[in-house]
Amino acid sequence: MKKAKNQRRNSSRTLSAIRTPKSEILLGAHMSIGGGVHMAIERARSINCTAMQIFVKNNMQWFARPLTKEEIRSFLNHAQHGELLSIFAHANYLINLAATNPQFHANSLRALSEELTRAAQLELPFLVLHPGAHLGAGEEAGLEKITKSINRVFARIPKVKTKIALETTAGQGSCLGEKFEHLACIIDNAREPDRLCVCLDTAHIFAAGYDLGSEKAVRKTFREFDRVIGLDRLAAIHVNDSKTARGSRVDRHEHIGKGQIGLDAFRFIMRERRFRRIPKVLETPKGKDLAEDVVNMKTLRDLL
Repeated sequence: MKKAKNQRRNSSRTLSAIRTPKSEILLGAHMSIGGGVHMAIERARSINCTAMQIFVKNNMQWFARPLTKEEIRSFLNHAQHGELLSIFAHANYLINLAATNPQFHANSLRALSEELTRAAQLELPFLVLHPGAHLGAGEEAGLEKITKSINRVFARIPKVKTKIALETTAGQGSCLGEKFEHLACIIDNAREPDRLCVCLDTAHIFAAGYDLGSEKAVRKTFREFDRVIGLDRLAAIHVNDSKTARGSRVDRHEHIGKGQIGLDAFRFIMRERRFRRIPKVLETPKGKDLAEDVVNMKTLRDLL
């Protein structure tokens, strides 16, 4: 089933549909959509984000009523919408494309289809997705089921332009995606690989065992990503420090510079020319006043 690697490299246009001066860094955080999706824009701009990730519905519920035309207009026509140079979405945490329970799997396919549709209505370029957990079925069977599930979802919504951004994971339990090879396998065997891209989470790959402890190690890790997946597939970076040690396979996010990763990795990501137009988004703990996001973004900007 393996296809040629060049299928992973045939999308040359910028995945995040960004129009931005070269001097502008794409940096922000995940924002709540409480009060309506348009409110996320106001929250992000209140702390000078230039990039933002959102959920397109309640992230702990399977389904939601459709977005109204007014909700879509309020988001797309918001006065500050253009000040955010990259906006993308994250899928809800219930979705598991490798689920062994038939009803759970059916719910996952429907939920992903609906969330991709909602993201497309909001004109978002991609939806970040945790690939899934095999729940004892085994790695090979799990990856095959995830790939077939993605094929089924895309077949249901052929005209939806929003891509799926497969996210690297920490490998907790039976979760797949902790190896770059897992994501490459899914992309290689998908019927429509051009509709897939990747979101790299620093805390996740560190917990999965990848070395981010020095600039030399970080460069080596990204060379491995490029060799296995291809940097042209990289659509976004979740910039999170890790509460847990390298190789722990435990997903616990920490504030930048306060965790186990250290600043070398984030300095490289912030300074690397090839990542300048890749949105970098925080998923670290915070309160309603977003003060923690302000501190974390300052730390990252200072690394420039």
